[in-house]
Amino acid sequence: MKRNALILFILFSYLLACSAVPVAAKPIITADTTYYDADTGLYLLKGNVRVEVGSRVITAGQAKVSLSSMEVWGSDGITLTQDSIYLTADSVYVYGTQHKAVLSGGVTLSQPDITITADTADYNWRTKLGTFTGNVQVTQGPDTWSADSVTYNTKTGTLE
Repeated sequence: MKRNALILFILFSYLLACSAVPVAAKPIITADTTYYDADTGLYLLKGNVRVEVGSRVITAGQAKVSLSSMEVWGSDGITLTQDSIYLTADSVYVYGTQHKAVLSGGVTLSQPDITITADTADYNWRTKLGTFTGNVQVTQGPDTWSADSVTYNTKTGTLE
């Protein structure tokens, strides 16, 4: 029990350090099982993984966290929500020190006025820019079009 509490405290500290959310926000992390693999230095979270930091919520079937490199790998049905942003994908790789996430496999961004689907997406929490590539479909109002790549600013709600 103390070991699980320590693991969760370390994960909380890591996510707080990596997020763009003010320091006052306390992350909430839940999973069916947690395990620290001393051989790889990875924290393993499995089953109903949920990470909530302020208004940002990430869910996954499983995730791995490396505190030494500040990286997170998530898979098995990723959702990322924050305010009016809703992203889904098969997997995500988070570069914590760069405030960047790479999503792959059936990526969909949904906001009230736009939906973008693509094979992959890079999202930067600092710049609020998402770059979508591979089989991109954009639906904005009644219009739908295809593109090789699009960049969308989630702060301004504009394509760049």
